[in-house]
Amino acid sequence: MIDPFESYKLYNALKLHFETNYDAVKYNFKSNVTPQSFFKRKDKYFFAKLAMKYNGQLKDFYISQFINTEKYIGDMMDKPAEENYARYKRIKESIHRVFSVDINILNEQEKQFDSLFKSENGQVPLVVKLWMQEEISLETIVILNSIFGFIDRESQNISDTIMWPDMKRIIEKYTPFVYYNRNKCMKLLTNVFI
Repeated sequence: MIDPFESYKLYNALKLHFETNYDAVKYNFKSNVTPQSFFKRKDKYFFAKLAMKYNGQLKDFYISQFINTEKYIGDMMDKPAEENYARYKRIKESIHRVFSVDINILNEQEKQFDSLFKSENGQVPLVVKLWMQEEISLETIVILNSIFGFIDRESQNISDTIMWPDMKRIIEKYTPFVYYNRNKCMKLLTNVFI
């Protein structure tokens, strides 16, 4: 079982990963936290409780919270946090099916494939709008960006300086945690769009 301090270390590494330039994967989820800093925290009980509840899946649990912008450990103890994790697990376990469903939604919205990824009049691309409207999953955006690299390319055309930087960071920071078969996804894309 993960002890409360290990739970805190993992939380801290992932929090830094999703909020700063720190790369948790590159640094093997290590950060500069000490047992002394942990024991000074008033919320250390939450880390112990989550370590017991999600033993073995704690990393996935924390990731599911950060991609849904839950940042404070106390907010990860409620029903919405459990729902975030359940949705994350469901998508992770059936990523190719979710991707296939999302690709069909994209095809219904726009038959011209390239238009899905273009920023028009300073707006975010249609594919990102559909994610924001919860029509498609974040995982589909991550996969499409991994294949086509449209986020960096279109970022310079997006005029929104309030929401877009946060959305872009979530997409980029979540990328190393989305596991998929590239060939399978390419086949699904070509079956729908060609």
